[in-house]
Amino acid sequence: MTQSIAVNTKSRYEAIDITKEVEQVVRKSGVNDGLCHLYVPHTTAGIFVNEHDDPAVAHDLMETLEVMVPRKGNYTHAEGNSDSHIKAVMTGASVTVPITGGWLALGRWQGIFFAEFDGPRTRNVQVTILKA
Repeated sequence: MTQSIAVNTKSRYEAIDITKEVEQVVRKSGVNDGLCHLYVPHTTAGIFVNEHDDPAVAHDLMETLEVMVPRKGNYTHAEGNSDSHIKAVMTGASVTVPITGGWLALGRWQGIFFAEFDGPRTRNVQVTILKA
């Protein structure tokens, strides 16, 4: 089963917790044990798993990426968003989470985040559920 989740971003860069939306797709699939593969088909956005109990963690991660790869740099890409492409490579375009007992097998504090680096935009995340 494959389904897309729409993500509407509001700023140039932000991390959006999409755990609940992904969990809804898993529950809808009816798969008890398997894999949930998430793929971001955008070159200036990414996806990651990290702590979602304290929103400051995702904020700190995004701020650190901004320091590591500033918007203004000695880039040659004509569109002016080279930093966004670099940050997307650093976070990655996909993650896979096990499904156990019909639920995402995330750790106690873990959540799934969509990372926007060139917004605001309407994006999507492809969710593929594989039965074990």
